[in-house]
Amino acid sequence: MIGIDVGGANLKVAVENGVHTRYCPLWEGSPLRELLGSYARHGEDAAAVVMSGELADCFATRAEGISWIVDTVREVFPSALFYGTDARFHDRAVPALAAANWLASADFLRERHPGALLVDMGSTTTDVVPLADFSSLLGLTDLDRLQRGYLVYTGLLRTTVPAVLREVALDGVATPVSAEYFACSADAHLVLGHIEEGDYAGDAPDRGGKDRASCLRRLARVVCSDLEEIGESGAMAVASAFRERQRELVQAAIDRARARTGAGEVLAAGIGAALLAADYGGRDLSAELGKPGSAALPALAVREVLIRGRGC
Repeated sequence: MIGIDVGGANLKVAVENGVHTRYCPLWEGSPLRELLGSYARHGEDAAAVVMSGELADCFATRAEGISWIVDTVREVFPSALFYGTDARFHDRAVPALAAANWLASADFLRERHPGALLVDMGSTTTDVVPLADFSSLLGLTDLDRLQRGYLVYTGLLRTTVPAVLREVALDGVATPVSAEYFACSADAHLVLGHIEEGDYAGDAPDRGGKDRASCLRRLARVVCSDLEEIGESGAMAVASAFRERQRELVQAAIDRARARTGAGEVLAAGIGAALLAADYGGRDLSAELGKPGSAALPALAVREVLIRGRGC
């Protein structure tokens, strides 16, 4: 059986012998069918699927996105079943399929780690999911989760710097940042040593290089400067200020979730698991699930939830 998580930017796939993440920006017409077809050719047949890609702005509505994803997946895996926010599997497009990937992760982990708080940082967002009362999570939409602080729209790679940071101190001078898409979180985390060039998935804001020098140049643009003007120290100040503000946003969500639910230990997952564990004293699920499994947790989780449900 194959587990599939169709995101807006990434396709994540879990099979018996491994877990894979493929950059697949739906808004740019990425060949989802062809990417999935490579797994069908290797003998995978039954498929358990979750999604969040229905929100991609190539679709006029989420309902259109759900239908397109369901139809595309079923062209490759005709008997595919889709996990919804009602914690049930469906064989057709229904509204409950929208953004249910986080719930599949909670469903998988809730008996292993009762009372814990799952914090999963991906390329674009961070999910904060209390596991103690699974029934209270059923039916929550992304809007609900944003309002409760369970969905924090900041991630390790794709967050624009001004979405998080409003100003930075340069040589002691408070300096507002530009609201342009000059740099992203991947630029900041690369120069700070949290990721390597090979981890910088997707296009850079300027479609340029992903080496350290290119990242520093983009970070300098955030304050409408060239790197030669503010120097490496100035660009690093932008990166450090962004990283600290991002850390504060996630910390606030963790504190809010704990106050609301009494959640305990932090379970750190996603491509930002190591950073989360270091920041919040959490347990890095990479040790339990492997680094690829933690990075693509919903794909792994939905596969295991369906297997568990079938008593396999």
